[in-house]
Amino acid sequence: MADAAAGRRAPYTFDDVDHAILRVLGREPRAPLAEVGDRVGVHERTVARRLDRMTATGLVRFTASLVPEYLGEGLVAELAVTCAPGRLNDTAAALARRPDVRSVEAATGDLQVFAELQARDHDQLLTAVDEGIGRVDGVRDVHSSVVLRLLLTANDWSPLDPEPTFVRRTVSEGRPLPEPPALDALDRTLVGLLEQDARIPFSRLAQELRVGETTARRRLARLMTSHALHLRLLAEPAVLGYPVEARFRLAVHPGALDEAVRALAREPSVRYLALTTGRTNVLGYTSHASMADLRTFVARAFSDLPRLRSADTSLLMRTYKRAGALARL
Repeated sequence: MADAAAGRRAPYTFDDVDHAILRVLGREPRAPLAEVGDRVGVHERTVARRLDRMTATGLVRFTASLVPEYLGEGLVAELAVTCAPGRLNDTAAALARRPDVRSVEAATGDLQVFAELQARDHDQLLTAVDEGIGRVDGVRDVHSSVVLRLLLTANDWSPLDPEPTFVRRTVSEGRPLPEPPALDALDRTLVGLLEQDARIPFSRLAQELRVGETTARRRLARLMTSHALHLRLLAEPAVLGYPVEARFRLAVHPGALDEAVRALAREPSVRYLALTTGRTNVLGYTSHASMADLRTFVARAFSDLPRLRSADTSLLMRTYKRAGALARL
């Protein structure tokens, strides 16, 4: 019998052409593949073939979803779940299976799993924490904080693109983001179609919505420019050459929050930034090319923050769920 390992395919290696394709689609996730090919310098069929291979790994995918924090819809809670020894992995997997949980990871430090949970209101949040997560076997304690203001998301982390996104530039300059639009039934139906296929052709999108193609284009553009809809190419940081991921919580004096936020938004390695309730009021995630880069970031970014009371940084050891999708472990 032949060795079973002999038939295994080697893992897909991302090269410069792949990164060039990801750079274009990272900025314009719905760009036609022919246009991507022209900008990269390869044939459209090459782009299609490589994109198929990249997405087949599960490390690259297109996503589309409304951002409740921008829309002011419901609550988004950041949970720190303390686990019994030997139960961290099972607990993280159980949390990742919950449809109301968007992300789950384990980090260095205490035996804790971190999760981001969406709830319709305060009662639903309490029920989810106490009667749901609190009763999971192996859970010893649950600490929750609510996102008060979302500043940066993975949509604003673009390591292959030297230009900052509109949101990152706006936050770093201390200016307010545009007011979110009022969404109607047509908007929400459109988002539902994009959640199924973020690159659905406009002709089919218009057909499904029973509107003209011009209307479909205008509606989508309105949602994306308002930042109420995040439609993006999501690539695991390690694929892009940033395998070291970290999480930080800061306690900053309220009078210095605006200045601290502007400074942190200017750090390209920060891929998520929010103000929250709780003992600490700033939560962030970063991605780095190496441990040395992480050390440099911590020394630089936190040393000059005004009226910083405390800083706690941990290294992410494993991601179980990201942007609503289970990770490939």
